Amino acid sequence: MNDEPSRLQLLRFARRVVVQQATAAPAQIDGWIAVEERREAERRQGVEMRPAPPDWLIQYGLNRTNVDAEHAGDCWAAAKSGRCRPATRQQALDALRQQVPPCIHCRPDTALGILD
Repeated sequence: MNDEPSRLQLLRFARRVVVQQATAAPAQIDGWIAVEERREAERRQGVEMRPAPPDWLIQYGLNRTNVDAEHAGDCWAAAKSGRCRPATRQQALDALRQQVPPCIHCRPDTALGILD
């Protein structure tokens, strides 16, 4: 008596495995798509809910008391310093009048209408 499966039985088994994998794979991919769609929706919602950047920024020193510079709200140099606080237009004008140096990259003094 031969306990080994025949070639035909092996082929039928292989077919069942392929059919099972072929039906499971789209469901798995659909799950991945649903997760990615949820992440994208959350990312869009986060962007929409993010507050608008301030128009002006005052950069403080390491001790957080002395003022180092003034920036426009979208200045890349201000974003790198991490020591900035939002300011109103009037506060920005007052800082420039008090000799706070304007950023050399974004030139807030020019944007505010105060030229050197």
